[in-house]
Amino acid sequence: MTSANCPRCGGRLARDNDTGRCAPCQAAERDRLSTPPSVPASFWDHEPVRVALAERHLGRVIRAYRHHPYHGRGPLPQGVVAGWLGITQAQLSRVENGPPLVHLDRLTHWAKLLGMPPVRLWFALPGEPAPTVVSGMRIEEGGSTNRRQFHALAALAGIEASGVMDLLTTSGQPPSALGMDQVRYAASLVDQFRSADAAVGADALCDIAMQVHQRLSTWAAQSPYSRSVGEALQSTLAELAIQAAWLAIDADRRAEARPYLNEAITRARIADDSRVEVRALACMSLLLREDQPTEAMHCAQAALRTAAGWSTPRLTALLHLRSAHAHAVLKDTFGFEQEMTRARRAFEGGSHEDDLPFISFVTAQEVTGIQGLSYLELDRPDRAAACFRSAITVQSDAHRRNRVHYTVQLARASIREGDLAGGVEAGLHVLPELAQVRSGRTLRVLSEVRSSLATHRSVPEARDFVDAYDGALA
Repeated sequence: MTSANCPRCGGRLARDNDTGRCAPCQAAERDRLSTPPSVPASFWDHEPVRVALAERHLGRVIRAYRHHPYHGRGPLPQGVVAGWLGITQAQLSRVENGPPLVHLDRLTHWAKLLGMPPVRLWFALPGEPAPTVVSGMRIEEGGSTNRRQFHALAALAGIEASGVMDLLTTSGQPPSALGMDQVRYAASLVDQFRSADAAVGADALCDIAMQVHQRLSTWAAQSPYSRSVGEALQSTLAELAIQAAWLAIDADRRAEARPYLNEAITRARIADDSRVEVRALACMSLLLREDQPTEAMHCAQAALRTAAGWSTPRLTALLHLRSAHAHAVLKDTFGFEQEMTRARRAFEGGSHEDDLPFISFVTAQEVTGIQGLSYLELDRPDRAAACFRSAITVQSDAHRRNRVHYTVQLARASIREGDLAGGVEAGLHVLPELAQVRSGRTLRVLSEVRSSLATHRSVPEARDFVDAYDGALA
């Protein structure tokens, strides 16, 4: 065996030491089976730990913590760390490998227990200022440069930055009582996020919405309010949770979306607000359609039942579209055609004074675009491409994000049907807009287009697109 240094104190290890720790360090940590060790500040600079923290996934942080070389040559067993956290080894395995935790009480308890520095976290520990991360940028108290960056980002997104900034960086106690002023402010943020998302995509907005939701939810949990305020507050927080979930979907951070939608459904039922519940179910159907299409179809059908008696034509059309796409993912052509026919018939009923605000994106182009996405699932790229061409011809700047998305889908469908020139043309057309419209799911599809064309680099047009794509993304 060869000698090495103790990862804890840096002392030289004897050649026959196979424990990975010197004797004093072994003695100092004999109680680690019952309590976590005190680790140095440099512990949190270890690359796997930093990456896990950046991903905002406490389970992955814990896994990186266990495998840190500070603990010796072997990782800390799951059973030991689970004992510190008060859970079983099987539960810790699910935490490490499952979706991110969103329950603030558990996040804060475990972060304090393991001694995680507050400045490294994406949530606030009790008694600490709330750290705010916006698209990878931390906004801190008194940070004039970061504040300027945030205002620039918010201006791009069309959000009134001053009020949001005050909300995110206020480190004092929650209000002594919540009133309708706070509820109206939260509702105005939902509208602002919706409008900004349609224009610039979710990547510039997702973290802001999540932080706003966290702050307002904390206020709702800690501050008293009247019964009349309570019902409006629950509905508004549900709307904000749905908006955060949608932004997570569009930013291609799907694993983070479902807890928000589960919360939204619960809050909507507490407030007895069927309209918000239907919106949450519609968004849940969208989230699940790729990986759990049967459940997505059930969510759309549940929303139709809940909305029976008051649904407007465009809302009914949207819910049938959700169901149609789920049938397409299941390769059920008959079910898809049935639901698509129902969607188009409902859409012919036109707009209505009772249309919910979020339904504004359900235009003739959106109906055709979703039909195109369904044809792609049914392996009909020719028909999909025709739908996408129609969908992008009339899209207004108010729905620029959708126009960009369907243009990228046109590139994808064209390549699948063997029309490389058409795919390159659509791809090149959309590249200049990426500086203003950032949507993770759209960028993922565009990356697929690039990979497909990269296999045809002998074709000059394909080579030109790959070079242009690499330059634009760089």
